[in-house]
Amino acid sequence: MSPSTLTNPLNERLLRSVGVAPDEAEPADLMQAVAQLARPELSERWVETQAAERTAKSRRIYYLSMEFLIGRTLGNALDALGLRSDAAEAVMEHAHRLEDVAEHEADAALGNGGLGRLAACFLDSMATLGLPSFGYGIRYEYGMFAQDIVQGRQVEHPDPWLADGSPWEFPRVGIGYPVRFGGWVEQHGPNGDEVVWRPGGEVLAKAYDMVIPGHGTRKVSTLRLWRATAPAHIDLHAFNSGDYARAAEVKNEFENVSWVLYPNDSTPAGRELRLRQEYFFVSASIQDIVTRHGAEHGRLDNLADKVAIHLNDTHPAIAIAELMRLLVDAHRMPWRSAWALCRKVFSYTNHTLMPEALETWPVALMQHVLPRHLQIIFRINHEFLLEAAQHRPGDAEFLRRLSLIDESGERRVRMAHLSIVGSHKVNGVSALHSELLVKTIFADFASLWPERFVNVTNGITPRRWLAQANPGLATLLDGALSGNWRLDLDRLRGLKAHASDAAFREAFAGVKRGNKARLATHIELHTGVRLDPSSLFDVQVKRIHEYKRQLLNVLHVVTRYQAILADPQGSWVPRSVVFAGKAASSYHMAKQIIRLIHDVAAVINNDVRVGGRLRVAFVPNYGVSVAELIMPGADLSEQISTAGTEASGTGNMKLALNGALTIGTDD
Repeated sequence: MSPSTLTNPLNERLLRSVGVAPDEAEPADLMQAVAQLARPELSERWVETQAAERTAKSRRIYYLSMEFLIGRTLGNALDALGLRSDAAEAVMEHAHRLEDVAEHEADAALGNGGLGRLAACFLDSMATLGLPSFGYGIRYEYGMFAQDIVQGRQVEHPDPWLADGSPWEFPRVGIGYPVRFGGWVEQHGPNGDEVVWRPGGEVLAKAYDMVIPGHGTRKVSTLRLWRATAPAHIDLHAFNSGDYARAAEVKNEFENVSWVLYPNDSTPAGRELRLRQEYFFVSASIQDIVTRHGAEHGRLDNLADKVAIHLNDTHPAIAIAELMRLLVDAHRMPWRSAWALCRKVFSYTNHTLMPEALETWPVALMQHVLPRHLQIIFRINHEFLLEAAQHRPGDAEFLRRLSLIDESGERRVRMAHLSIVGSHKVNGVSALHSELLVKTIFADFASLWPERFVNVTNGITPRRWLAQANPGLATLLDGALSGNWRLDLDRLRGLKAHASDAAFREAFAGVKRGNKARLATHIELHTGVRLDPSSLFDVQVKRIHEYKRQLLNVLHVVTRYQAILADPQGSWVPRSVVFAGKAASSYHMAKQIIRLIHDVAAVINNDVRVGGRLRVAFVPNYGVSVAELIMPGADLSEQISTAGTEASGTGNMKLALNGALTIGTDD
């Protein structure tokens, strides 16, 4: 065997970048060293891509999302750079497998579920297609909580994914923007149209970039994440006086904005922090976009020709008011011109059909946190309702339903309504969902602007969810299909020609058996439950939520258990039922469902009468890396959300792409 072309460079990185002797390197050291091999090439591609886009004065897509569920980067980077086999060989020189080394990278769990993983898949797709693009979000110090199961109950722990640093982020030392909160608004001038916002507090947003490589191209996309830093780190006088708690108070008060993804919003303080988080990353992002545009073009009247800002759900909806504030207050653009630009710049993806899940904010809270933005929203609403009234004169109920302010009970700002009014396109995430949007919750808006509503069905990247997650199947497909299915998934249609090939079917089944054995090993290691890889793996993995109906599934498990006991000689196909998912920390019912699953599992798994024909396991701490193990090992994919509530789902696509049969509602 010839030595790997990366062996010497890897040893060099171990010595010079990681600071360990190559012959003493542990798997965690090797992970860092391999990452340091990939990082310079990613950096070079980033600089090259940005220079090309500046020179071409490209129109860019800016994707604003509270969540980016990136997962681990090492495998994706190596695949994109064509370095996986060389890296595996170099690591093997140190008597380790690349898969084991990659396990030492922390998941960038900056998301909760499908919405955040969709955002990550879009970045991969835009980079691969060579579309000039930026993702914008928050550099949460602690990602989605780490889930532990103690006596059948979910226990949340902080997820310090940055505890050992990340080799994949590039701090942008010179890029930072002030983000202001609170205070009051003053109006000056003869007509009161000179508005000055006097904020009560300020935090600095500092930029950290993660480079998202394209596949089959040198193009990359950028994920820019914002970290909140206090204007003054500590009160030195208080510290020197021995009052250490007060010394750190200022720092903590401001920097908690970027500490945790989705703080518990069951308290007033939690709700205020959530609103501050949304505005924090939106304000920094819009300032960054406008600054970049000004540097490249020297004018703002062509903003809509060069800037496309997409709102991933309503979390970034305050961006509409923020762009208006910058254009009108900071750049003195007339209101009508600014509003015309704004409506051409923004587009919005809706992710839910459930009215109770549409985000709203109390007017009083917004007045307290963002007084100028509330003013702007009131004016947008006033002019919009005047426009709407011309369509149905005298129909007060129509205007009440359309209003950006919900007046029933506590007055609240409807962020979905703001997103629709301020965007030129609104999309649902599947054909059925988009159809129901215009027939149900947004029917009144669709009657005003039918052309504004379109469909864009969700998708997933086959690079991560097949090529990387399921290398055995990827290798089998490479031998069976012509062309590059990683870049053109329609190539999978070529599999039909192999449907009657017994040897191919056996090879396919062999890959599945291997994936199931790998998953069973993981489950036994983390739960103590032993599953038979030859049994049918019945999988439901997603956020724990009543509408997703894990409860229905566990009731079916109970029914099956009772049926086996009633007919022990029946021809039962052995079945292993696998659950995984996190319940929101304040969602009591979802936590009870997790507890019920464990109680049912305890009964079934310890009943000798079942004889191995039924087993139940709950895989803790579900995230991207756990999903990459579960998806390839599934036989049956449970997609049983209450009809009309699951807008699209992307877990279903990952399971199907890895050869699982879908059972589900008609959605």
